[in-house]
Amino acid sequence: MKLKIMLATAALAMTASAGLGETVKVGMITTLSGGGASLGTAIRDGFMLAIKQANNPNIEVIIEDDQRKPDIAVQLADRMIQSDKVDILTGIVWSNLALAVVPSVTAQGKFYLSPNAGPSALAGKNCHENYFNVAWQNDNLHEAAGGYANTAGYKNSFILAPNYPAGHDALAGYKRMHSGDIAGELLTKLGQTDYAAELAQIRASGADSVYFFLPGGMGISFVKQYADSGITIPMVGPGFSFDQDMLAAVGDAALGVRNTSQWNKDLDNRANAAFVTAYVDEYGRLPSLFASQGYDTANLLLSAMAEANISDRDAFRDALRAANFDSVRGDFEFAANHHPIQDIYVREVVLEDGVYTNKILSLAIENHADIHAANCSM
Repeated sequence: MKLKIMLATAALAMTASAGLGETVKVGMITTLSGGGASLGTAIRDGFMLAIKQANNPNIEVIIEDDQRKPDIAVQLADRMIQSDKVDILTGIVWSNLALAVVPSVTAQGKFYLSPNAGPSALAGKNCHENYFNVAWQNDNLHEAAGGYANTAGYKNSFILAPNYPAGHDALAGYKRMHSGDIAGELLTKLGQTDYAAELAQIRASGADSVYFFLPGGMGISFVKQYADSGITIPMVGPGFSFDQDMLAAVGDAALGVRNTSQWNKDLDNRANAAFVTAYVDEYGRLPSLFASQGYDTANLLLSAMAEANISDRDAFRDALRAANFDSVRGDFEFAANHHPIQDIYVREVVLEDGVYTNKILSLAIENHADIHAANCSM
């Protein structure tokens, strides 16, 4: 599937800037089919909403489905660079795909703006001046969850995540901040949907809490099976395990679960309020965490285009690094490794006017930068 979108209407006032004299070609590789399709769809929709709002005639976006397969993602990236002559790539959901694609993209002098995956391997010694993560570094939301578990009084957590780079980062992040014991630790198969064996181990573990990172369809399956199992041990998760687009499928089984996120629809700032309203008007549904990340990624790109020509790589990089845009998260700043410094919140799943959603309860970590930035030599 190939969707090429040319925006050729009159530009906003910002297009008067010298930085918008050249066309910027963007290649979006994301997951639009299979178990993770809701995540990629939300990223795409958030990104394209910002592009539509900007009304900028100098952006061309090519969108492709990676089918959650690293080999297909690599093929798409190579074709976009060699044949389509894109300047910037974006869109990847999964860390194993990012690790397969990003090093080649940056080695060829292209920019990669990540709206999601933030593997530790790209945040530390393998950081690159052309790689910017607009979402988070993989460990961050899990670190916040580990800190929340301490304040909640959980002293013996059972933890599980898929066996791929983001899963390893997730469990490492939780353990880094959680001061209690680990009752059990499991790495499950990526894409797994039957958790009977894992639930049996949780039941027998003596844990006082369960922390899990299972994005997309994996999380839907786990939470529903957990509720059906009769296990009453409290669950905690990162925001992507209780994302807006997943909650309708999970239903009552998710109510009351605490999760951590750097964004929610009730964050009190003007940019976020406008985003939520515009997203609902455009798509007829509430935005998700992933949609907010796609939206911010596009607005970061637009802010750089307002300051520099894409052909001047150094100036364009500096403009990206400045992050001179109104983020839906409020204040936005990059650390030295081009990953965000940001607040992370504790949310709770609630039912509002018949819709399953999240509300912010408290601040978990303030102005948090990832631990791997210390190993980045930029």
